[in-house]
Amino acid sequence: MAREAIKARELKKERLVAKYAEKRKQLKEAGDYIALQKLPRSSSRVRLRNRCKLTGKPRGYINVFGLCRNQFRELASAGKIPGVTKSSW
Repeated sequence: MAREAIKARELKKERLVAKYAEKRKQLKEAGDYIALQKLPRSSSRVRLRNRCKLTGKPRGYINVFGLCRNQFRELASAGKIPGVTKSSW
């Protein structure tokens, strides 16, 4: 499980990306790279890391559900994710 500080840092980055998204888009279209460099470094979408919404784990992330593989398996086995069933063949 990730530390609370790491989860909070990632949340802060997400807010920063959302805040500057429109301004970054306009500066890129205008080709003003000097003004783009003056924006906060973490306002770039590239610096975000997908993390599990429950545990904050960065590895084994399933994008469709927003969970890591461990939590996905637990919740799916418990029947708490609608439309997901255990397969067998």
